[in-house]
Amino acid sequence: MSTAQVLLGLLAAGPQHGYELKRAHDERLPRTKPLGYGQVYATLGRLTRDGLVTPVGQDRDGGPDRTSYALTDAGRAALDSWLEAVEPPAPYVSSALFAKATVALLVVGADRTREYLVAERQAHTVRLRELTRVKTDATASLAEIIAADFAIVHLDADLRWLQTTLERVSDWHREVRP
Repeated sequence: MSTAQVLLGLLAAGPQHGYELKRAHDERLPRTKPLGYGQVYATLGRLTRDGLVTPVGQDRDGGPDRTSYALTDAGRAALDSWLEAVEPPAPYVSSALFAKATVALLVVGADRTREYLVAERQAHTVRLRELTRVKTDATASLAEIIAADFAIVHLDADLRWLQTTLERVSDWHREVRP
């Protein structure tokens, strides 16, 4: 996820200050890592420097000065370009789960690797159940439901990979140690 593009998208609704952008991000992109205020303001600084947003006013609502930012025409064009671009599939396998299983095979052998994989499968199953409950919650927002759908599909892929890997490790173990 590109924080800059997401902030541009949130600013498309109208001028906002950093606190509002952080809250909007965390509310509208549920189940993603929350943004830190420092990250928001650093990104706004870069977007301002690049001419994609501009400060449009300040207010002091019982606290420090808060600068509101608005999307510029260049910012709107950058946002449109980002939205229209097709995201290419990842060219490399980059998963902590994959790396852990591979290293475990190298370091601790098949028996302990199977134990790790079974524990991972159990944790994934618990998380899958939690997310399924989100989808049936009548108070869940559309954003929460599509975030749950996204996570469920990825968990399902991980679970299928875990099962296949468990079978392969077991088969390999039987061939190496009859």
